[in-house]
Amino acid sequence: MIGTNAFDYINVLEKAADASWLRNEAIANNIANVDTPNYKRQDVDFESVLARELGNNVLVDTDTKVSRVNLSHLRVGTYTDAANFSYRLDGNNVDIENENVYLAQNQLKYQGLIKSITQEFQNLQAVMRK
Repeated sequence: MIGTNAFDYINVLEKAADASWLRNEAIANNIANVDTPNYKRQDVDFESVLARELGNNVLVDTDTKVSRVNLSHLRVGTYTDAANFSYRLDGNNVDIENENVYLAQNQLKYQGLIKSITQEFQNLQAVMRK
């Protein structure tokens, strides 16, 4: 496998799963701090980092684009969302209903990513058996 791009797609999926896990932690932290005065919600934005690394040209073959992704550029962290905005008198900008929706959405995304990673390894195993 040395010198091939066989694991490029799996590596990008792994980075996406890591970012999804980090986002899950940020959302859980937001929910835990829903009543903390002046708390500002945290979030993670992996999608824009990946889009920037892949480029905006959607006409290029996805496999070619993934093989050119520099994994070291796919690092993400949490950021403060709307730091100066709050619709509440206590300065907190967490909306518990939105956070619950974000949590459910993110959990589905994470499960899909893990299923995709598993499928890619099963495909590699099937090829090696032949």
